[in-house]
Amino acid sequence: MNITALEKTALSVRALSIDAIQKANSGHPGLPLGAAELGAILYGELLRHDPSDPAWADRDRFILSAGHGSMFLYSLLHLSGYRDITLDDIKSFRQIGSRAAGHPEYGMAAGIEATSGPLGQGISMAVGFAVAETMLAARFNTGAHKIVDHYTYVLAGDGCLMEGVSAEASSFAGHQGLGKLIVFYDSNKITIDGSTDLAFTEDAAKRYEAYGWQILRGSMYDFGEIAELTARAKAESGKPSLVILTSIIGKGAPNKQNTAGIHGAPLGDEEVAAARAHLGIPGDFYIAPEARDYFRAKQAEWKKIRADWQALFDAWSRENPEKRREWDQFHSGRAVPAALPSYRAGEKIATRSAGNKALTAVAEANANIVGGAADLKSPNAVGLPAEAGTWTKQNRAGRYIHFGIREFAMAAICNGISLHGGFRPFCATFMVFSDYLRPALRLSALMKQPVIYVLTHDSVFVGEDGPTHQPIEHLASLRIMPDLRTLRPADAEETAEAWAMAMERGSGPTALILSRQNLTVFPKADPNWKQNLRVGAYIVRQTGDGTPDAVIIATGSEVGLALEAAEKAGDKKLRVVSMISKELFESQPAGVRNAIVPPGTRAIVCEAGVHSGWERWAKPEDILSIDRFGESGPAAKTAEHLGFTADALLKIISR
Repeated sequence: MNITALEKTALSVRALSIDAIQKANSGHPGLPLGAAELGAILYGELLRHDPSDPAWADRDRFILSAGHGSMFLYSLLHLSGYRDITLDDIKSFRQIGSRAAGHPEYGMAAGIEATSGPLGQGISMAVGFAVAETMLAARFNTGAHKIVDHYTYVLAGDGCLMEGVSAEASSFAGHQGLGKLIVFYDSNKITIDGSTDLAFTEDAAKRYEAYGWQILRGSMYDFGEIAELTARAKAESGKPSLVILTSIIGKGAPNKQNTAGIHGAPLGDEEVAAARAHLGIPGDFYIAPEARDYFRAKQAEWKKIRADWQALFDAWSRENPEKRREWDQFHSGRAVPAALPSYRAGEKIATRSAGNKALTAVAEANANIVGGAADLKSPNAVGLPAEAGTWTKQNRAGRYIHFGIREFAMAAICNGISLHGGFRPFCATFMVFSDYLRPALRLSALMKQPVIYVLTHDSVFVGEDGPTHQPIEHLASLRIMPDLRTLRPADAEETAEAWAMAMERGSGPTALILSRQNLTVFPKADPNWKQNLRVGAYIVRQTGDGTPDAVIIATGSEVGLALEAAEKAGDKKLRVVSMISKELFESQPAGVRNAIVPPGTRAIVCEAGVHSGWERWAKPEDILSIDRFGESGPAAKTAEHLGFTADALLKIISR
C-alpha cells in the first residue's frame, strides 16, 4: 500500500472539492473534505473495478448514500480514470450540462451506480444490489467457475441512518445475512442544524447489532486500519457489516471544520485561502502528480484483473453454453414474450387474480423475474410458480422475496436489484400504501428503471376496510409523476395485456392498478383492441356509423359500470372507451386521440377517484368521481352511499 500516494489522493479530493463548490457557490464540502482518506483507499485499493470497462458485470459496486457529498464521488471518478467525469465537468459542478450534477444522477456518467441524495435511499438500494449479487451467484456460478463474486460498498452518514427507510432496509439485510454488503458510516456527529445531539442520541451500533449486522469501528484517517476493517468485513460472510469511522466534517478547513457551517455551504474566499495554506494546496483545481501517477499504474492492474475474469468467464461459457445463453438473456434488457392466459366474455374474476395468472406466465417465460410483496403475497395475488422458490439465506436461487411490512424499503431494494443488472424486479402492496413507497417510486422514474409496481385494492370497492384502505387521490397522484406509466385494466383480458405492456417497457417503471372485487370480462367492439390498448385507450362499445352522442371514458372497474349505464340509456348513441393509461393516451398524436374521442363530442368521465386531471376531457358536471374519503361498509353499499353507481352515471348521461 502506497501511503504517500493515498495521502496525495486525499489531498487532491479536498482540493477539487473545495474549488468546485466555491466556483459553483453551491454544494456540500463537509463530506468530501471529511472522508477524503476513505475515498482514496476505497478507489485505490479496495474496489475491484476497471474504469476502462465501467459496465464490467463482476465489478464491485459503490453507492454514495450521502449523495449531497457528490464531489467526493466526482473527484475520485476523475482521479481513478473514469472518462465521463472530466476536469471541465468538475469545474462546471452543479451547472447545466455538467455530468457533475448537484447530487449523483444515474445515467449521467459511468461509475455513478445510483441516483442518491434523498437520504436513506442509497443504503437501501445497496441492499438490492447485494440481493442481486447473491441471486446471480446462485444461478450461474459452478464448482469450477465462480464468475459472480463481488461486493457492494456504501458510504452513509448520520442523516442516512436517521431516515426510516434505512432502518427498514437494514433490518431486512441483517435478517437475510447479506455478507457482501459493507457500509462505511461517516460518523462526524454534525448535521445542517448543528450537533446530532439535537435530535439523534441513540446508539446506532447497538441498533445495527440488533438487526444482525457485524459492527466494526475505526478512524477515517488511518489507511491501515480501514484496510484491516474491510478485510474483517469481507471475512464475515454471514452478516452485513457496518464500519463506523470517526471523522471530522470539513477536515482541512481550519476555521470551519467540525461545525455545521461547513456541511452545506461553500467555504468562502477567506476560508478557501486558509484551507489551501493549511493543507499545502498550491493552486486552483490542484491534482497532486503523485496521485496521477498512482492511478495511472493502478489502471493497468485493474485491466489485468478484469482480463483474468474475462478469461474465467470465457472458460465458463465454453463449458456451460446453456447458462451462457441464459446469462445473455438476463442481461439483454429484453423480455421473452409469454403465453398469456385467455378468458371468455362473461367470466368474473378480480384483476388482481387475473394479474397473478399473467405474472405466472411471464415468470415462466422470463427466469429473471424476481420480486414479492410487503407481507401481502396472497391479498396482492403475486405468488410465483412453485419451482421459482423463495429467496432466503438458505436458498439464494429463489425468486420470490418476502420483504416484510416495509413498503418503502421494498421499492428501494427493487431499484437496487434493477440497477445491478440481470433481473427484472416487481413489488406489490395495496394501492393506498403507494404513499409509503412513493419516494422510491419517484427514483425508479428518475433513473428510468423498469421496476413493476403491482398495486391492488384500487378503489372504494375495497369496502369494509374503510377509508384508511380505500384509495381516492392515488390514481391522480401517480399519473402526474413523469416517466411512470400507470395502467388500470378493466377486466382479466386487459390485465394480461397490461402485464405484457409492462414487460415490453424497457425504460421507466410501470404501476399496475388492480381490483380486489370480481369484474366481468366484457366483449370488445374493437377487433384490434390488444394493439390499440397500447396507445392508452380503445373503443369497448361502438354506436354504429357516425359520430356518437357522447363518449363515456372510464378506467378499471368503472368500464363495466359505464357499459351498464350505456345499456340503460336506451336510444342514445353512446361510445364507451376504456382508458387503461390516461397519460399514455394523452401523449399520442391528435389523430389517434381524435379517432377514439372525437373532438366536439360530449365526453363523460367515470372513475372512482378524484376528478383532478379529467377536466381536459369533460366538463366538471360530466365527471362522475369521488372527491371525498370513503366509508366502511360492504362494497356495493359503500358505492351507493357515495353516489357512485350506474344509475348516478345514467343521470349524468341523461342531462
